[in-house]
Amino acid sequence: MLLTQDEVFAKVRTVLTGALAVDADEVTPQARLNEDLGAESIDYLDITFQLEKAFGIKIPQADLSPESVFSNPEYVVNGKVTPKGLDELKRRMPFADLTEFEKDPDINKFRDVFTVDTLVRYVMSKLGAA
Repeated sequence: MLLTQDEVFAKVRTVLTGALAVDADEVTPQARLNEDLGAESIDYLDITFQLEKAFGIKIPQADLSPESVFSNPEYVVNGKVTPKGLDELKRRMPFADLTEFEKDPDINKFRDVFTVDTLVRYVMSKLGAA
């Protein structure tokens, strides 16, 4: 049985409140994991593990961390993701809304792409493929 988006959101919210020690009302679809919820690099490992457990899915590291894009000189020039790099990010991460990032594709701002809604859409895409 496929879960609805609201059901996926509820489970993602539970994972994030536990992993990040934040209140449920802080976990809104627009909340950025780093900036708004205080996630640090180490938290992403816990969040990934908890999402895998909660939804019975496997999350390959490359799905949520496209490091190979950022280390490719064809995709990043002077700390900015090139148009070709943006196309590659869109191909690899169709669940991510890159609209704001495209306006200023500074690689240091990429973490802002990760919102609660990004995780919900990612999980929905994994469940649809399962």
